Amino acid sequence: MQTCELVLASQSFSRRTMLGNAGVIHKPVPAHINERALEDSLGKTPAPDVALALASAKAQAVSADHPGALVLGSDSLVVVDGRRFDKPTDRDNAADHLRAFSGRVMELHSAAALVRDGAVVWGHADVAYLHVHTLSDAFIAAYLDAEWPEVAGCVGVFRLEALGVRLFEKIDGDHFTVLGMPLLPVLNALRQHGVLIP
Repeated sequence: MQTCELVLASQSFSRRTMLGNAGVIHKPVPAHINERALEDSLGKTPAPDVALALASAKAQAVSADHPGALVLGSDSLVVVDGRRFDKPTDRDNAADHLRAFSGRVMELHSAAALVRDGAVVWGHADVAYLHVHTLSDAFIAAYLDAEWPEVAGCVGVFRLEALGVRLFEKIDGDHFTVLGMPLLPVLNALRQHGVLIP
């Protein structure tokens, strides 16, 4: 099923689970980059390009210590009413984010990149549209009582596989993109680059 090991430039439980469930053997290695500084340097670059740049930078950072290996980087970001949102800095900030999302459509951009010896050999970005219910302050408080700090590392302040699904009235887009990585295009790319048997 698989011809060689893949290095995943992430410790994300969701991304590791997606790859593992798909039978992709991988070694998770955290990427140490200053995501916010890179994002700031990109200014008004469109959100899909920012997500792809972050995914590429993560993979390139890990690739430096893994010569010859194929490294997968991935990143997600949220845009609501033209404003980009990062992961919440603390619980109060998470509540602020949820109030900003309330009754609006959240654009969730997820991107992935493959890097070998520092060079990007493949990249893909996808978007899903998540329609958020109108959220009362009471709901937000109860939700964070149940989900904090688990959602502290989640852009959008939700885990779809947990109570986060209750934030939404409708989701338009690929399930895996919402989970944080466009998995089907990634699997196709892994076939093309010799990791998976076609």
